[in-house]
Amino acid sequence: MNEDDRHDLELHRLLSARERPAFDELYRRYARSAYGVALRVTSQDLIAQEVVQDAFMALWRAPEAFDPARGAFRSFFLSLVHHRAVDAVRREERLRRRTERAANLEPATGEDPAEDVVEDAYLRVRRKEVRAALTTLPPAQQQVLELAYFEGKTQVRIAEELGIPIGTVKTRTLAAMRKLREALREE
Repeated sequence: MNEDDRHDLELHRLLSARERPAFDELYRRYARSAYGVALRVTSQDLIAQEVVQDAFMALWRAPEAFDPARGAFRSFFLSLVHHRAVDAVRREERLRRRTERAANLEPATGEDPAEDVVEDAYLRVRRKEVRAALTTLPPAQQQVLELAYFEGKTQVRIAEELGIPIGTVKTRTLAAMRKLREALREE
């Protein structure tokens, strides 16, 4: 491991402890490279800037996403930027196609407004079924699913918050999902 990688690991450790100067230093170290990657993928300055900002915000919100055992921080972060840039290009392409179709007043093939109404009604019913099925789970399993799916917490954060091993969180999640699948299949 070279000196830069060791320095990145220390900055990441400090970032995980919510040290703002560590985040600022990582930004200084990688903003230019991240922008270069994003610009190569998107070919658009503003979108590239948004991608870089989004990637840094994701790092700030969930620093535990980086696993030092899987490689260097630089590789992890630039890969994160690349994936987000590809997603941005795909999103822009979908938006462009929709806009062109609307501008040309082409009939929307395969898009029936009635389908949206039916789907919305189905989703409302399905949400009620899922909520009801959740109440049948043991409290520990229900708690893990609610933290993950309704509060958007990672399994690492859940383990920290509940003071239990990550393996326990994973086991409870898997068991709960299996029970939910069976309960919902019966309905």
